[in-house]
Amino acid sequence: MKIAVLPGDGIGTEIVAEAVKVLQALDLQFEMEMALVGGAAYDAYGHPLPDATLQLARQADAVLFGAVGDWKYDTLDRPLRPEQAILGLRKNLGLFANFRPAICYEQLVGASSLKPELIGGLDILIIRELTGDIYFGQPRGRRVATDGLFPGAEEAFDTMRYSRPEIERIAHVAFQAARKRSHRVTSVDKANVLETFQFWKDVVSDIGKQYPDVALDHMYVDNAAMQLVREPKKFDVVVTGNMFGDILSDEAAMLTGSIGMLPSASLNASNQGLYEPSHGSAPDIAGKGIANPLATILSAAMMLRYSLNQEAAAQRIEAAVKTVLNQGLRTADIFSAGMTRVGTVEMGAAVVKALT
Repeated sequence: MKIAVLPGDGIGTEIVAEAVKVLQALDLQFEMEMALVGGAAYDAYGHPLPDATLQLARQADAVLFGAVGDWKYDTLDRPLRPEQAILGLRKNLGLFANFRPAICYEQLVGASSLKPELIGGLDILIIRELTGDIYFGQPRGRRVATDGLFPGAEEAFDTMRYSRPEIERIAHVAFQAARKRSHRVTSVDKANVLETFQFWKDVVSDIGKQYPDVALDHMYVDNAAMQLVREPKKFDVVVTGNMFGDILSDEAAMLTGSIGMLPSASLNASNQGLYEPSHGSAPDIAGKGIANPLATILSAAMMLRYSLNQEAAAQRIEAAVKTVLNQGLRTADIFSAGMTRVGTVEMGAAVVKALT
C-alpha cells in the first residue's frame, strides 16, 4: 500500500503529521513517501505541482493531502498559484468524484450554530463532480467586448460545460452510494436558468431510471442552499456539479460545528484517491499548534476504506475519534465550556492512544 504524502502549506504540514502518526500506529504495511506541493513547491521549484510530485502521486495507491495556499502568493500568475496544484492533481489522476460527508457527532451538537433538533443525527453525503463545469470549461480569458451592455469595455469570461459521459458517471456513483445508505438522491442544478444544468437534470433523470429502488428528486441550487440550513436532515445523498458542489459542501461542513471536522475523498474510476480535509491552509493560525487535525485523520480513514480496502482499520480510526470527543478533548475551533482545550499535537496523540 503506497501512499503519497503531500502536506502542502500553512497548517497542512501540522495536521498531516498527526494523520501520519495515526496511520503508523495501525501496524499495517504502508510505504509512505513525502513530497512538496502548493506554495512550498513553488518556493523550491518554481511550480506548485512539480513533475516529481505528480509522478509520485500517479504511482501511489492513494494521496494524503494537507492544504495549499497563502496570501503571499496571490500576486502570482494564476497558473503558478498554489491552488493550481490541487486542480492539476484532479485532472492528471482523473479524480472525478468528490465525497464530502457532513456528519454531526453527538458530542458536538452544541458546537453548531443551528438548533440541536435541526442537526442532531445529521449524516449527509455530498458528491461533487470534479472534472467539468466552469472550473475547466474552455474558452476562458479576458478580451474587449464587441457586444453586450458595454461594447468596447474589458471583460472576463469562463465557460460552463458538461458532457453526457461526465454526468452519467457521477450519477452512477451517487445512486450506488445511495443504495448503501437511505436510497435517496437529491440532484442539485440551476436548470431554470442554465442550459448546462437542464442537460445535467435530463441526464441524471435518465440514469435514475436504472435505479428504481432509489428515490430521485431535483432541487435548484439556491433552494438547496436554503434548505441545508432550514431542514438539513431532509437530505441524504446530494449530487451536483463542480462549482455548486464546492459551495454547498462548505456550507454543509459548517452545520456540524466546524469545518475542522470534515474529511473528503476524491476518487477516479480505479478507486485511486486523494484524501484531504475540507478546510484550507489557514495561514493565520499556521505554526501556532492549534489547528484541528481530526478532519485529516478522518480523511485517512476514508483512504483506508475506499482506496486501500482496509475497512476494519478505517472503523478503528473513526471509533478512536469518537473516543477522544467523549473524553471532552477539543481544539479551539470546537471548544466549549466544560471541555478540555488541546492543541494539534495533543489531539493527534489522543487519537493514537485511543487506537490501542
